[in-house]
Amino acid sequence: MTSPTAPDTLRVLVVDDEMSIRAFAERALRGAGYEVVVASDGPQALRLVEAQPRPFDLFIVDVVMPQMRGDELGRKLRQQDADVKVLYFTGFTDRLFESRRTLWEHEAFIEKPVTVKGLLEAVSLMMFGHTNGPDAGRPSEA
Repeated sequence: MTSPTAPDTLRVLVVDDEMSIRAFAERALRGAGYEVVVASDGPQALRLVEAQPRPFDLFIVDVVMPQMRGDELGRKLRQQDADVKVLYFTGFTDRLFESRRTLWEHEAFIEKPVTVKGLLEAVSLMMFGHTNGPDAGRPSEA
């Protein structure tokens, strides 16, 4: 589910077993100018990572999914790239910390339910260190 985009467009892989959540995140992120690919579980996400011509800039991953937990997927992604950015998207924050006490560098979480604004702010904070999106600080074109 990708569309042709400019090479500098940030690429996000959204991984969630709920179709409505994937659709919500995809709409919000595409509307903000991100290239978005979606997966319904960890194994599918790993296959997509291997098949993509360009790496993803950010992974938005549900924590509680069948077949593979989100934090397990995050570990597998980190084995391939230690600097991978993962935003855990969960309604069960306590489950994220069942097997670990803290998040790794370049990891964060946002709780469901979330608004479009909340999701975009979390993504912007992960990618740019602020909540103003990718164009903050760029001169405006007149």
